[in-house]
Amino acid sequence: MTPGPDLRGPRRRLIEALAAQGVRDLAVLEAFDAVPRHLFVPTGVRHRAYEDAPLPIGSGQTISQPYVHALYLQLLQLRGTERVLEIGTGSGFQTALLARLAAQVFTVERVRALHESSRRLLDELGVRNVSYLCGDGTIGWREYGPYDAILVGAGAPAMPMPLIDQLAPNGRLLVPVGDREKQALWMVTRTPAGIRQEAVADMRFVPLVGSHGWLETGTG
Repeated sequence: MTPGPDLRGPRRRLIEALAAQGVRDLAVLEAFDAVPRHLFVPTGVRHRAYEDAPLPIGSGQTISQPYVHALYLQLLQLRGTERVLEIGTGSGFQTALLARLAAQVFTVERVRALHESSRRLLDELGVRNVSYLCGDGTIGWREYGPYDAILVGAGAPAMPMPLIDQLAPNGRLLVPVGDREKQALWMVTRTPAGIRQEAVADMRFVPLVGSHGWLETGTG
């Protein structure tokens, strides 16, 4: 994965901005340096690919602000041996970051157009440690669980219990929970003493649609 040389400057400036905001995990910063974000956004907004801002990717969805991706990855403290479940493949950018930081990634996307385009791009980029599913991410992917880490890239109205059930011992779940306008990002950890929940940041995501989320994009 090598961005064109004309984008090296903007990419490095983004990495410097992430570091200035408190992203200290060198593996995370190196992943941002290696994965060409501009390939994961539509050509019409490609000139903005290395801004620290969310961008539209079609089907009413967005690619998250880079700082949000970096925060997620830093909070999980991945060491390269983990099995990770990603809810919301979207553009595939976070999937590509995860593929560099974990042993195996399982990613679920409900929008078929995004599922197909992200899979095609990641295949072209040579990413081989990712398994893909088009379906309801709120129920997880029980067949390949339990998972050491689960990331949810959309806002849920309540904790999706099937995802908590699929956490491995000491596994961590990151999920935004709240209303349609704003959410709190929760870290849920399966400890020997039980489930621990901690709110770590305020977030604003598109709705998490599914049987354990919002029923559809316009209704609860």
